[in-house]
Amino acid sequence: MRIILASASPRREALLKQIGVPFRVMPSRVSEEKAGRLGDPGSFVERAALAKAEDVAARVDRGLVLGADTVVVVGREILGKPSSPADAQRMLERLSGVTHRVYTGLALVQTENRRVIHKRTAHELTRVTMRRLRPEDIAGYIATGEPLDKAGAYGIQGRGAMLVARIEGCYFNVVGLPLVRLAEMLTESGVDVWQTARSDRLTSDARERR
Repeated sequence: MRIILASASPRREALLKQIGVPFRVMPSRVSEEKAGRLGDPGSFVERAALAKAEDVAARVDRGLVLGADTVVVVGREILGKPSSPADAQRMLERLSGVTHRVYTGLALVQTENRRVIHKRTAHELTRVTMRRLRPEDIAGYIATGEPLDKAGAYGIQGRGAMLVARIEGCYFNVVGLPLVRLAEMLTESGVDVWQTARSDRLTSDARERR
């Protein structure tokens, strides 16, 4: 079954490649800023991921479309991507020295002849504790430009790792794609994740021998 990633995130692409699942990319046109971030964050990220997957599914004849959405939650506030360096500073000051939650919603939509025949959603939760950040830590990190396209204004897989004291739960969820949860969902959708990985490797080996 052809897997289609409804995201332009290089981090999600890298994680899918890491587990050897063949896929192609078709970014969703759904605007995250227009979605109302209300109610339970787990339900929100599932709805947002499903909206992205359904947008792409409507444009393909056949395939299994993967949508994902990640938010950072501190207290009752949901933090998306910062709108500016000043917004990134506000978020990092809010996260300094406290434990927050990272939610990633996943959606798999199977389509045949541009008709949805099956869909499922789930989400993963990881707790992340930031160390106490000095003003110069925040200013130096923002100056790298890394926080500006990350939910919660930090990337644990990059230089933002220096801000994190500890995590409880799935590390890959904080990066943006909880791999264990995804593997379970792919299996439930009829995808043999081990077979697709083997097939992809055999194809790569054959190309290298040419």
